[in-house]
Amino acid sequence: MTGDPIWRIAEFAPWLGPNLTAFREIAEVTERVSEDAVGPLMQLAASVQLNALKPTDGAVDLQSLVAARPVAESASTAIADAQVKLADIDTDSTVSPLRAAAERLSVQLAQVAEPVEAIRVATALVPEFLGDSGPRSLLLLFQNPAELRTTGGISGALALLETNAGSIDLVQQASSTDFPGFDEPVAQLPDSTRALYGDITAKYIQNVNLTPDFPLSASLARDMWAKRYGTSVDGVISIDPIALSYILEATGPITLATGDILSAENAVSLLLRDAYVRYSKPAHQDIFFAAAASAVFERVAGGDLDASKLIDALAKSGSERRINLWSAVEAEQEELAATPLAGALPKKTETTQPFGVYLNDATAAKMDFYLDVQIADGQVTCRKDDRATFGISVTLTNNAPLDAPVTFPDYVTGAGVFGVTPGNIKTLVNVYGSPELQNLGVLRDGAVVPHLPATDAGYQVSQIAVELAPGESTTLLFGFLGDGQFDGAIETEQTPVINRHETTKLSLSCENPLW
Repeated sequence: MTGDPIWRIAEFAPWLGPNLTAFREIAEVTERVSEDAVGPLMQLAASVQLNALKPTDGAVDLQSLVAARPVAESASTAIADAQVKLADIDTDSTVSPLRAAAERLSVQLAQVAEPVEAIRVATALVPEFLGDSGPRSLLLLFQNPAELRTTGGISGALALLETNAGSIDLVQQASSTDFPGFDEPVAQLPDSTRALYGDITAKYIQNVNLTPDFPLSASLARDMWAKRYGTSVDGVISIDPIALSYILEATGPITLATGDILSAENAVSLLLRDAYVRYSKPAHQDIFFAAAASAVFERVAGGDLDASKLIDALAKSGSERRINLWSAVEAEQEELAATPLAGALPKKTETTQPFGVYLNDATAAKMDFYLDVQIADGQVTCRKDDRATFGISVTLTNNAPLDAPVTFPDYVTGAGVFGVTPGNIKTLVNVYGSPELQNLGVLRDGAVVPHLPATDAGYQVSQIAVELAPGESTTLLFGFLGDGQFDGAIETEQTPVINRHETTKLSLSCENPLW
């Protein structure tokens, strides 16, 4: 009806006209989404069988993903265009039900835009990573959050995957002991990265992810693999044991060569705690980790799993940043850059103010299994110029038993080799604020304490070292001043620790020594 010429003539009528114009424009947006996004996606969903996406005899049939690509691209474009057109519709002088309808449609489009874009990226990149256009070599980093690094944990175990036309082969495994350290950095680091984290970031495979910039970490790992083994990889994937436990929900329990039964329920404790008690030598630990990883890979590659649960597991791992991807192909990396899988620094938008809480272990041991991390964020306006003040609270607790110094193996406590009392956990806490913010300092348990103010890639950074004895807890408050008024949402990204808690809201007052 809104396309009728009489309707268009009526749009020139006083008072009634703006309502009819807005109504027509909303109808046009809805029609575009229905015809170019909802309809094709429903047809796609009806035609794609999830079981077709799981490996069979070590290979994935890529045809369904390749066929879905144009539909996903069209749908994503339609929704993005609809959001732009909807934002341009003038509803200021319309009746309240019409304004409410426009707002409701805006919320709905925002809710579907992200997953539809994720489908588009997946259909574009997954076939390429699996060798649709030719053989690919992928370096897999198993991050160990028992010894924290910013993007998860040290890369204690590594594997080389080769893919071609959907086939996936595990062709080589290695451990951090195969990378004793390079005399010189394998690549030139940005000055800000070197100032905060040191040249060790580019010398040791365990330290490539001291930085929150995963694309940099991945390129360093790629360079180290090339120097060690003489082969250059096309991409890097990182994953941690918690993501592995999610995948085990899809595969079911797996019996290892040692006789252990690896399951979703025990994977984290077995791999990040019990293995260190059972195997005192790092080399034996590495063999155990490699065997566990290989067993899970063989189960997944063989297709003996629930495809729906596998997709859920990968989605959950991605949302918690337990899986990161990097491609050496520039166009593919540009596609990845806008997704959580890229592991890039958080970007500010008109409606969100981002922060990053990143943790690096300084114990040089495996005590972070017992580290509890609670994060809260909030804002308050106290200044006459209405510039917003932001606070990020980080509470750390050492939950190790009180007898840890004498009952835990030296490999777990570090035995004081790096100056940390056995049983204690020492952590470098880095909080990143977006470039336009001003660093206000740090409180520890209510008192102002010294910290290292710095910048990294333009971001404002506060760094502080914390050492906690078993049973001890401390709360840090990081302050930042905004460049103006802000009434949007705070989004705080964090290192994916073993026991992850949701970020809570922090109540702030203007009576604070930081501001």
